[in-house]
Amino acid sequence: MKTIGLLGGMSWESTAEYYRLLNELTRERLGGLHSSRCVLYSVDFAEIERLQTEGRWEQAAEVLAEAARALEAAGADILLLCTNTMHKVAGQVAAAVTVPLLHLADTTADAVRDSGLRRIGLLGTAFTMEQDFYRNRLESHGLEVRVPDAAGRSIVHRTIYEELCQGIVREESRQSLMAIIRDLVTAGAEGIVLGCTEIELLIKPEHSPVPVFPTTRLHAEAAVARALADSP
Repeated sequence: MKTIGLLGGMSWESTAEYYRLLNELTRERLGGLHSSRCVLYSVDFAEIERLQTEGRWEQAAEVLAEAARALEAAGADILLLCTNTMHKVAGQVAAAVTVPLLHLADTTADAVRDSGLRRIGLLGTAFTMEQDFYRNRLESHGLEVRVPDAAGRSIVHRTIYEELCQGIVREESRQSLMAIIRDLVTAGAEGIVLGCTEIELLIKPEHSPVPVFPTTRLHAEAAVARALADSP
């Protein structure tokens, strides 16, 4: 099995999910006591969040590029940037190393297309929903992307940073996001992309009237498949 490098800590709540999923998926594939061969570099999310808020994306990219180089030096054969939002700087991170970076939006788009759907609603941080770096990547795969209205985007963003990133899962917030999902479906969304790794802590398939696409799980599945591609 190739070694998977996890560039995480954004937040550590979702990175813990990545670690759990990678090991569970590897065990499902190989059986017995098998677990994932991986290395983890976990950054201080407070530093990254400050750079996000201040719009200092180039400096954030430098922090993550340094971490990516450390993962490659530690033996990583494949890199996962364990956050949707920071895929804004995925190009700079990928350029810092010689091993492949498995782009989260690509693995998500592949799953949406494989399901036969084309029009999707996107939930994520305000950066992910309002800027074009993520939506454009999805749309490059032939998808149509819808996002919540301004009030809905504010609710989702606040829920992520003030609750989910701090390990707080509230039923009231689940109901709020379910209402936003229903609005997106009314607007024509055939499926919902959970475009923030923490949202999967709150929203499950049964909370949506249409299929949901959990980006963390999809990313982990793609990574395990790639890591085992050359295995017997």
